Amino acid sequence: MELKQRASLTAISIASFLSISKFLVGLSSGSMAVISSAIDSLLDIFMSFINFLAIKKADTPPDKNHLYGHGKVEDFAAIIQSVVIVITGGIVVFKAIEKFIKKSTINYSFWDIGIMVLSILVSFYLSSYLNKISKLTNSNALKADALHYSSDLYSNAGVLISVGISFYTKIHYFDFIFALIIGVIIIFSSLRILKRGIYGLTDISLSEDIIKKIDEIVDAMPIPPYAGYHKLRTRISGSKRFIDFHLLVCRKATIHEAHELANNIEKKIDESIKDVDIMIHIEPCPYVCELTNETCRVLKMRGKV
Repeated sequence: MELKQRASLTAISIASFLSISKFLVGLSSGSMAVISSAIDSLLDIFMSFINFLAIKKADTPPDKNHLYGHGKVEDFAAIIQSVVIVITGGIVVFKAIEKFIKKSTINYSFWDIGIMVLSILVSFYLSSYLNKISKLTNSNALKADALHYSSDLYSNAGVLISVGISFYTKIHYFDFIFALIIGVIIIFSSLRILKRGIYGLTDISLSEDIIKKIDEIVDAMPIPPYAGYHKLRTRISGSKRFIDFHLLVCRKATIHEAHELANNIEKKIDESIKDVDIMIHIEPCPYVCELTNETCRVLKMRGKV
């Protein structure tokens, strides 16, 4: 099983245990803050399951109908997650307001505090673990998973504070206020996930840092046969990065030399950037010279002659 799939299954298993525990404790005490946190954990399970299916599909090899692979499935999953998060956040906000208006009774116990301490520890572990794997695999789906577990860390801390204050002061307004805050956090966290998903589906370019790295690798090639490059295009599809550009080669170079130069560039880019698909189109140098180092226009422009 792929590393990304194992990470997703780990998140599903842990979130399932946590959600059931929160529901049992929250329903027994009537704490809307704990129940809303349980709903958030239930949402985590759903999203991690969607991620697992998306990652599994995205990892399947290209076929005759999808020659560039299935990477965009991860981005589509991220958009689905964001929509579900918004709906869930709205439900939490609505129920918090409803409970506040009805002045519902809450009977706290040390179990409420204990389960929220456990939630904070688990959220911290999952966020760190998924973030680490997402960086190793460049997975947008796992980045989205890590993001909402990070937001859980703060919301769980808020619930713990509200439960602690309400437990010792017997003032239950804090429970409803923090439940409302959690709902708002859930909604706003979805906007970042939605942004990532839309960027992936609309073929956003690679980051400026990666483009700069590509430029440094290509422009470090020996002159001649290297004579420059142009028309660089980049895009992201799930965890896959696509790069294509036109490589300018000295007119005196043979087809074999031009091919070896392109292969060398591809190898160096592949070593520096993970999960990359490179397409290089070779063109002859646009400058006319006597095909010697002394008359090479490219070397003269760079002050090397």
